[in-house]
Amino acid sequence: MNGVDGFEMPSRLNDMKNGICTAQLPNPHIADMEEDVLYHFGLGTKTHNLPIMFADVKFVCIGGSPMRMEKFAHFMLEELGHVLPAGQSLVNISAVTDRYAMYKVGPVLSVSHGIGMPSASVMLHELIKLLNHAGCTDVTFFRIGTCGGLGLEPGTVVVSESTVDGLLRPFLDTAVLGKRVSHPAVLDINLARELLTCMDPQDNFAVVLGKTMCTDDFYEGQARLDGAFCDYSKDEKLQFLRDLHQQGIRNIEMESLCFAAMCNRAGIKGAVVCVTLLDRLEGDQVFAARDTLKLWEMRPQKVVARYIQQKLGIRGQQENLVNGEK
Repeated sequence: MNGVDGFEMPSRLNDMKNGICTAQLPNPHIADMEEDVLYHFGLGTKTHNLPIMFADVKFVCIGGSPMRMEKFAHFMLEELGHVLPAGQSLVNISAVTDRYAMYKVGPVLSVSHGIGMPSASVMLHELIKLLNHAGCTDVTFFRIGTCGGLGLEPGTVVVSESTVDGLLRPFLDTAVLGKRVSHPAVLDINLARELLTCMDPQDNFAVVLGKTMCTDDFYEGQARLDGAFCDYSKDEKLQFLRDLHQQGIRNIEMESLCFAAMCNRAGIKGAVVCVTLLDRLEGDQVFAARDTLKLWEMRPQKVVARYIQQKLGIRGQQENLVNGEK
């Protein structure tokens, strides 16, 4: 059991040794289906040879924007030194749909999830099924994205140690058959701590461990004053954000709770790595220049890329090449 501020947090991360249970999904009905259509990816068990396409996937990186995840795929192509066969290029595997984008670079899958938990939930359902149908094992998930910080310099990377909802509860509530069902939102703390070691002495940004608040809304749910509606004062807003900071919450975003709960249910190691675009204690709107934002958005990608390089045993090789060693 893991504890988060007095809550007992049951975890399934140790129940399935290989990250994806290839014998059977947590849903027993899938085994009885003649065909499984992964509608929002434009894939299916009869129309595509999923094991041939995806069996070697070991790392799944998800983020909100299709464009950002395409750029991340190209970035990983360089970071892994992966060479595509002659005449081939990176393509959006889910191009037949307009819901999500998916790119594959060797053992790395880069997928967009849209904005907010409903969109991320749909994608994660089909992604977890996809990896199971493909026979993947020992898979690690990462959410890489942007967020609002609390008491941090803009551009700081936050690795989430835990995540709570807008009521500060570490559970994902879902309405199922007319009843509320709560699932513990548990992240892998050991994975989070490993990511903290993926700093480079030349980095000009900080990477910190902190709690994350995940909300259903970008405006009122995050105590902003600049939405179409607002029924609280500036003083009330600031007091709420200061209270969050006092409780160890260092950033606010909109997908981590769903991500943590679904990874936990599936027994998958997962981490959330986001860069802060502003300090919410100082304001509500993002004023940084577009070029600066693009540089900041690369920071979580660099941290996760270094972790993947380490696990594949290639980071040290690349550093030796840079230092002129064989």
